Amino acid sequence: MKEHEELKMEIAEELGLLEKVTTNGWKSLTAKESGRIGGILARRKMKADRENE
Repeated sequence: MKEHEELKMEIAEELGLLEKVTTNGWKSLTAKESGRIGGILARRKMKADRENE
């Protein structure tokens, strides 16, 4: 699994959505749930980029 996918799975687990994703796939998430994962993912990537500068 790519680093990006691993991070998405980690975030889904933190939000309590991992079972839903593993059972029904990413398309089973609501727009709100997907947005939360995307927002957290973006923040973590920006933080990592700043730390690597």
